[in-house]
Amino acid sequence: MGRVINTDSTGKQRNQQMRLAAEMLRRLSVKAGLDDEARDMAATLIFALRKVDEGIESSASVWDNRDYYMKAEELRQRWAWAGRIADELQAMIIQDRWADLPALLAKLFPKVSDITVVKFTSKEADWAGNYNRLIAEQSPR
Repeated sequence: MGRVINTDSTGKQRNQQMRLAAEMLRRLSVKAGLDDEARDMAATLIFALRKVDEGIESSASVWDNRDYYMKAEELRQRWAWAGRIADELQAMIIQDRWADLPALLAKLFPKVSDITVVKFTSKEADWAGNYNRLIAEQSPR
């Protein structure tokens, strides 16, 4: 029996989410003003960065299980920014501080600057409604 190869690894998912984040940043940077689509794009950034953050812990735990503690910790430290920026963006949106958006996007640009977006691959359906989804998460159940 041959080896089982996981084609949907956390590394691949992380790369996909980072590309989505880079695309959302580029789309947001050319928006003339704040509209419903821009709100949805900002929320999409949060969801993408959350998935990156979750994937880092998953990858690091694999290294921990193999007793590569330093490698696991280095991975966590290198990607700690993803969770922090997602939390900052979420707080900004929840507190309706949209004037802070350009500064937060500027903090994120260096993190995705090595990702080349030649062609936009995301469609409006990929981010449509994400703002409402984010707000619904905050509502008490």
